[in-house]
Amino acid sequence: MVPDLSQRYQSPTLGHLRTLDSTEEVILQDTRDDIAASLLEHPQFLKHKDKLWKLLTSERSDSGISEEIAELVGFDMLELATDLVQQRQTLVQQYPSGVPSTKPRKAKKPPENDYSEEAAKRRMAEKFRAAAERPLWTGTANPEAEILPHIYTSSSMTHNHSVSTFGSKYLLPLGTIRQQYDDYEEVTVPPARTVPPRPTERLISCSELPPLAQGSFSGYKSLNRIQSIVYHTAFKTNENMLICAPTGAGKTDVAMLTILRAIDQHRSGVATDIAGSINRDEFKVIYVAPMKALAAEIVRKLGKRLAWLRIKVRELTGDMQLTKAEIAETQIIVTTPEKWDVVTRKPTGEGELATKVKLLIIDEVHLLNDERGAVIETIVARTVRQVESTQSLIRIVGLSATLPNYIDVGDFLRVSRREGLFYFDSSFRPVPLEQHFVGVKGKAGSPAAKRALDKTAYHFVSELAREGHQVMVFVHSRKDTVKSAESLKEFATLEADLDIFDCRHDPQFEFHRREIGKSKNKEMKQLFDYGFGIHHAGMLRSDRNMMERLFEAKVIKVLCCTATLAWGVNLPAHGVIIKGTQLYDPSQGKFVDLSVLDVLQIFGRAGRPGMETSGVGFICTSDDKLPHYLEAVTAQHPIESKFAHGILDSLNAEIALGTVTNVAEGAEWLSYTYLFVRMRKNPMVYGMTHDDPVNDPDLTERRHSMITIAGRKLAAAGMVQFNEDKGSFDITDIGRIASKYYVRHASIEVFQKEFRPKMTEADVLALLSMSTEFEQVQVRENEVEELKALEADMPCQVKGGTDTSAGKVNILLQAHISKRTVDDFALVSDMLYSAENGGRIIRSLLEIALSRKWANASNVLMAMSKSVEKRMWGYEHPLIQFDLSTDVIYCLGRWADEFEISELASMTAADLGKLIHLNERHGAALRKAARQFPCLSISSQLRPLSHELLQIRLLVEPTFDWSNKIHGSAEPFWIWVEDDSGTNILQLTKILIQQNTTSLTIDFIIPMTSSQAPFVIARAISDRWIGAETEVTVEFDNLKMPAAPLRRTPIVDLPLLRTDLHILDNKTRGVFAKFRQFNSIQMQCFWPAFNTDLNMLISSSASSGKTQLAMLAICRSIRFQKRVLVVVPRLDDARNIFHRLRQDIKVGVNLVNHPDKFDDHTSLLSVVTATDLLNSLIRERRSSLLTTLGLVVFEDLELLDPTYEIAASLLLQAIQTLPIRVVGVAAALNNGEALADWLGIRKDFSYCFPPVERDQALSITFQTFTIPYSAALMRAMAKPVYDTIRANSRGENSIVFVPSIGQCSAVLSDLIKQCTLSMNLRGFLGEDVSEELLESYVSQVKSSDIRDGIMRGLVVWHGRMNHADRLLSLRLFAEGIVRVLITPRESCWTVPVRAGLVIVMGTQYTVQKISGNSDIEQKIERYVAEYSVHELVRMEGRAVRHGKIGRLHILCQAEHRDTYMRFLTDGLPLESQILGDTTGELGSDVLQTWVKQNRSKGLIKTRQDVMDLLSSTFLAYRLEHNPTYYDAPEHSPVYLSRVVDALWERSETGERST
Repeated sequence: MVPDLSQRYQSPTLGHLRTLDSTEEVILQDTRDDIAASLLEHPQFLKHKDKLWKLLTSERSDSGISEEIAELVGFDMLELATDLVQQRQTLVQQYPSGVPSTKPRKAKKPPENDYSEEAAKRRMAEKFRAAAERPLWTGTANPEAEILPHIYTSSSMTHNHSVSTFGSKYLLPLGTIRQQYDDYEEVTVPPARTVPPRPTERLISCSELPPLAQGSFSGYKSLNRIQSIVYHTAFKTNENMLICAPTGAGKTDVAMLTILRAIDQHRSGVATDIAGSINRDEFKVIYVAPMKALAAEIVRKLGKRLAWLRIKVRELTGDMQLTKAEIAETQIIVTTPEKWDVVTRKPTGEGELATKVKLLIIDEVHLLNDERGAVIETIVARTVRQVESTQSLIRIVGLSATLPNYIDVGDFLRVSRREGLFYFDSSFRPVPLEQHFVGVKGKAGSPAAKRALDKTAYHFVSELAREGHQVMVFVHSRKDTVKSAESLKEFATLEADLDIFDCRHDPQFEFHRREIGKSKNKEMKQLFDYGFGIHHAGMLRSDRNMMERLFEAKVIKVLCCTATLAWGVNLPAHGVIIKGTQLYDPSQGKFVDLSVLDVLQIFGRAGRPGMETSGVGFICTSDDKLPHYLEAVTAQHPIESKFAHGILDSLNAEIALGTVTNVAEGAEWLSYTYLFVRMRKNPMVYGMTHDDPVNDPDLTERRHSMITIAGRKLAAAGMVQFNEDKGSFDITDIGRIASKYYVRHASIEVFQKEFRPKMTEADVLALLSMSTEFEQVQVRENEVEELKALEADMPCQVKGGTDTSAGKVNILLQAHISKRTVDDFALVSDMLYSAENGGRIIRSLLEIALSRKWANASNVLMAMSKSVEKRMWGYEHPLIQFDLSTDVIYCLGRWADEFEISELASMTAADLGKLIHLNERHGAALRKAARQFPCLSISSQLRPLSHELLQIRLLVEPTFDWSNKIHGSAEPFWIWVEDDSGTNILQLTKILIQQNTTSLTIDFIIPMTSSQAPFVIARAISDRWIGAETEVTVEFDNLKMPAAPLRRTPIVDLPLLRTDLHILDNKTRGVFAKFRQFNSIQMQCFWPAFNTDLNMLISSSASSGKTQLAMLAICRSIRFQKRVLVVVPRLDDARNIFHRLRQDIKVGVNLVNHPDKFDDHTSLLSVVTATDLLNSLIRERRSSLLTTLGLVVFEDLELLDPTYEIAASLLLQAIQTLPIRVVGVAAALNNGEALADWLGIRKDFSYCFPPVERDQALSITFQTFTIPYSAALMRAMAKPVYDTIRANSRGENSIVFVPSIGQCSAVLSDLIKQCTLSMNLRGFLGEDVSEELLESYVSQVKSSDIRDGIMRGLVVWHGRMNHADRLLSLRLFAEGIVRVLITPRESCWTVPVRAGLVIVMGTQYTVQKISGNSDIEQKIERYVAEYSVHELVRMEGRAVRHGKIGRLHILCQAEHRDTYMRFLTDGLPLESQILGDTTGELGSDVLQTWVKQNRSKGLIKTRQDVMDLLSSTFLAYRLEHNPTYYDAPEHSPVYLSRVVDALWERSETGERST
C-alpha cells in the first residue's frame, strides 16, 4: 500500500492553517485572481488579445512563445510580456473557455500599507499556507537566480533593464508615456507601484527603542518603513551596510542608528546617566557628505539630536579647519570626500584621527559614477586596508539613491549581500513622485532654445499654479533667480494669468507685505506683490529666512531659487521645476551638466510629506541631454568606475603613505577598488575583452600591468623611484609633497620643467598659473575687457596677458591679493577657485623649493604664500594684519611707513599717537600691535668641528608679547642658513615658539671649503605673518678652522698570526683562546702593545678589536706583576670590563666604587669609573696605589666629558714623573692626533685608523622621513623596518633600536601585524624551530605582552623587564630561535649580543625638562632631542661580526642624514667640554664643584693651583689648535687666566653664601 505523503508531511502548523476562517481563503484566492485580471485589462493585451491568447493556450514552450509575445506588445512593454509568460498556467486554468469579455469580480483587499502587528500576523499565515501548498519538487531542474533577503522592488527586472548587447538601450519603468510637442519632447514616468509588505514586516515603535536611541528620536512615534526594516542590522550589529533608497526616504535616520550603535559600544557601566557613561575619547565617527552645503546641514541636524548625549559634531572641509584640540574633543566629524582623502594621506596632525575611526558613513555613494568617484574609491580602499592592517573594526555604511547594480557597490564596500545589503526602489518615497523629463528642442545655448526653455517652464508653472499648487523653480546662478522670476511674471502678464499667482486673498498677506517692506532687496519686494519670490546664497541671511517663511506660509506661489536651497533647507513644494541643466563649474572653468545628485536632491523637495499624497518634478533640459537624465534619474544605467582617471595620483598617495611599496602591493591595492569589481563584470568598458576575466578571474596580470604603467609615469615625473627589475617603489620628496598638497602629477611635470632656483614674484605667479589644476579655466569673450582693466592695476607683470588661461588665473590671483572686486559672476567664481587652489599649490611649490635647498625661491614663495592667505602684498605695512581701525592703518602708512616695527614697539603710546597724527588711544592700539608682532632675535656662535665641518649654534629668543587670541598655541618659524649669495640653503629646520618659550638653541653643521665665502646668512621667517623676518649675517672674519689631520693610519697588509703561537705566554694564550687569529688592526699594533712599555693610542672603528689590544698591554703588565688601572666613563661598561677581566685573566680584580677601595693592594687589576676616580683624587692625600702602578688604560676616550677630563688630567699630573705606561682607547676620531698629544704619546705609536679602515665588511644605509617625531612616525616606519628585516639574509639575526622603552611594545605589535598582513605565519623564527619547542619557551614567559612576539620570532629586551624574561629573550635570540630583538636606545651601551642587521628606528626621542623656580611655578616641558653620534657608533658596533658581513640601517629625518653619514665615515669630532655646553668663563658645573671642594679642603690654595690643572687638561691642548670653538681669540694662557679668575671669584661667592 502506497503511503499518503500529504499526511506524512503535514505539520501542526499546516493543520492549524487549514482551520483558518473561510474569509481569509476567499481573500487569498481573490488576490491571485487580481493578478490575472490586471494582466488581462492591460491596454496592450486588449489590443492583441486574440493573438496573445492563441499563443498562451498553444502547446509550445514558454521560451518558444516569449519572443513572439514581446514583439506583439512591444519591447518597451517587456515586463508585461514576462508577466504573461510567468502567469500563463494560471490564466489558462482560470479561463478555460477563452478570454473573458467582462472584468472579473474583485473582492475587497486589505490595504497594502498596513504595517500593524495584526497585519503582520495575517501575512505570515498566508506565507505558511503558500509554503505548505507548494510541491516538494517540480520534476525539472532550473538554475535559480540569487534571491537576496533585503531587496524591495516592485519591478521584476531590477537586475537587467538592458535590451541591447552593449547596454546602449534600456527599458523605462512600466507606464512611461512619451509625447512630442512643437517646442519640446516630454517623457512622463509615473510613480512606482508600492511594494507589498513582507510577512514579518512591521513598524517599530520608538517606545521599543533602548533609552540611548529614544532620546535621539524624540518627536518620533515610530520608525518609518525603511528604518524599521534596517533597524536590526543598523543598531544591533556591526555589519557593513549599503542602503539604496530614494531621496527623502529617511536614510539620514538610518545613519543615526549606526552612529548610536557606535556610541553604545563605547560606554561604561560606571556612570548613572547615559551621557556620562560615554567614553568620548575612544572613538570617532566620520560622515562623508558630497557637498560643503550638505555637510553644514548634517552638522546642524546631528548636533541638535545628539546634544543631550554631549556628543560634539563638527565640520571639517576646505572652508572649516579644525585645530588639534578641536579634533580631540569632537566625536563626529562631517567632511567631504576630497577633504577626507587629504586627511588620511597625512600620517600626523589631522591624519592621526583616522586611527580612532570606528564608523565611516559615505553619503550619496552613487557618486562613484561621477568624476569625483575616484576619490570615494580611494578612501574606501584605504579604509578597508587599514582595517586589515591594524586588525581594528571600522564599520562602513554607504547611503545611496536607487541604482541598478547595487550588488557591485555592496561588494566594493565589503557588505554582506544577505545581511547588510538593502535596496528600496522609488515606491518607498514618502510622497509618490511623478517625474517629467522635458527635452527642449533647438541648439543648446542658442537664443531660440533659451526662449523655448522660458516658454516651456512657464507652461508647467502655470499649470501647477492653476491647480492651486506651489512651485519651486530651480536655476543655476544668482542672477537667474531674478531673471527667471521676471520672465515668469512677463509671460503671466501676456497670457493674462497673473490672477493664478495672486495670493492677496490670504488673510495674512498684508502682514507679510509690511514685513517684506522692511527689506532692502528691491527685486524681492517688487516680485512679492505678484506671488513670486527669489532665494539664493548671495542674499542677506535675514532676507533668505523671510523668503522661506513666506513660502511656507503659502503667500508666495512660485519661488525661483538655486540648488543651495534644496541642499541646505528642508522647504518642500508640490511641484519642482529644474529650468535648464547647464551651470558654470569654476573647478572646470566651463559650463557643465547639472549632476544627477543635484537632480535627485531637487526632486526630493517635491511633495509635502504628511500634507499631500503626491508630488511632481520637472527637469527641462536640451533634447540631446534628455536620454542621459532619463537613464541616470530612473536608475537604468549601471554606474561605472572613474578610478582609471585618478589612478596615478592615488597610487602616488599610497606610495607616500608607505602602504604600497612594490608592484605586487599595488596590484593588491587595486583589488580593493570599485574599478576591480566592474572590470570583472563589464570588461569591455575598461579596454578589455570578454575573455580576459574568464582566463584570469582575479585579473592579476591586468592589475600588475596597470600598476607598472602608472609607476613608469610617476617615475618619469620624478615623483617616485621605480626599480622595474625588483618592482619596488620609493617615494621622492616631490612625490611626497604632491600627495600632501593634493597636486596632480600633470602639474608636477610642469613644475619640473619650469621651476628655477631664482624667481621673482611675477615668475612665481606665472609658474603657479601653469598648474593643470587651472587648465579648465577658460577665457570668455565677455570677460576680456574686465580682465584687461584688472591687469592694468596689478603690481606684477602677467605672462600671457588676457589671451591665455594661465594669464587669466594670474590676473585673478593678483586681484584676489589686492582685494579687488569683480563684476562678472563667472569671474567671481573663477577668482574664488583660483585663490582656493592657488594657496594650496603655492605651498607645495614652497616645500619643493625647500627640499631642493633653493634659498631665493623659498623666500619668494614664502612671501607669496602668505600674500594669498592674508590678501595683502609684501610691500604693505605688516601691522595691517592686526585688527586696527581704518584711521590708524591709513595714518600708519602715511606717517610711519619707514619705521621698523621694533622702533614702533619701543615708543610710548603718546609718542606713537603724535607720530601718526592721531591721539594717544590710537597710539596705544598701534603700540600693542607692534609689541605683539612676532619677532625673533638671533645670536650666533661658531664651533669648528673639524677642518671641513663648522657648527653654527644659533640662540633664538622671542621678542614679542604673547597673546593667545592672536598667536594661538604656537607660532611656527622657518630657520635656515644660506650661502652669501642667497642662492642655496645650507641647512634648515622648522621650530615652534610657544607662550613659555624663552629661548631655543639650534645647531647647524655646514661643510667648509678652502674657498669659503666670508659669511653666511641666518634667516628666520614666520610661517604665518608677512614681514615677520629676521636676518643675521654670520661673519667668518675671526674664524680659524683647525688644521686637517696629518696622522691617519692606514691598514697595512700584514700576515695574520694565530692566537695560539708560542710568542705569547700561557696566560695570554688562555685569554685569547676564544679567538682563532688576530685581525689586521691588531696585527699592526701587536708588537708595541705586547712587547714594549711605550704609551699608545688606538683609535679605530667600533668592534675593530682595540679593546683586545688593551688586553695585550694588561697581560704584559700582569706578566711582570705590575698593577693596572682601567678607567671607564660609564658604570655599565665598568661592570662589564670587571667581569670580563676576572673571567679571562683569572687574577684578582677590584671594582673601585668607593674612594676607600682605591688603595686596595690585594688586586693587580682595578677598574674605576671617571666619577669614582675624580672622587678618589679629591681626597686630602694622594693614593699610594699610584706609586705601584705600571699601566693606566683609558677606555672610550671619545666619551670625554668634564668629569672624565678632570679625572684624567689629575691622574696624568700625578703620574707624569712616574714610569707608568698610558694606553688610550677610543672610537675612530677625526682629530685623534690631538688626543695623542694630550696623553703624551709619540707620533709613531699613535694609531688613528679612519672608520672605513676595518677588517669586517659593514654597509651603512639610510632611509629618510619628513614626518615630525610622533607615534605616527613610528607607525610609518613599521612597514619599512619589516621589509628590511625580511630582505635580510635568511637565518641572519636583526636588532632594532627604538627611541624608548615605551616604544618597544608598540613596535613589537606593529611588526606582528605586518607578519599577519603578509601571511608570514612563522614570522622570524629560526628554520628548525618546532612548535613544541616554542611552546616550552613561551610557557616560561612571565609577561603576556611578549608571548605573541615570541610566536612570531620577535623579542624585546630592556631594563624594566622581569629578570627571567630578560635572560630568556637573550637566550632565544643568541640560540637563533627568534631572529629579531627589539631594544631601546639606551640599551646600545649594554646589550650583549650582535646581529647581521642593526636597524636604528628613528634618531629622535623626547626629553622632559622642568622649568620654574618654585614648586608652584614649575612646569614640565617636553622637547625632542637627537641621538648622539656616540650612540650611533655603539649601535654600529652591534652589526660588526668577525668574518661576516654586517649592515647598519638608519631611519632618520631627511635633514640629519648627511651629518650622520659624514661622522660615521670620517670619524667623530672630539673637543673639550670642561667649560660647559654653552661657552662661558665660569666653566662647567663639574669644574666649579671641583674648585669649591678642593678650596674648602685646603688642597687648592692659590689661583695658580687651578691654572696648573687647566694647563694639563685637553682644553689647553685644543685652545692651541681650535681657539674659535672656545671663543678664545687671545693667546691660550691669557684666556685660561680669565677662566681661572672667574672660577675663583665664583668659588669665593659660594663660600660666603655657605
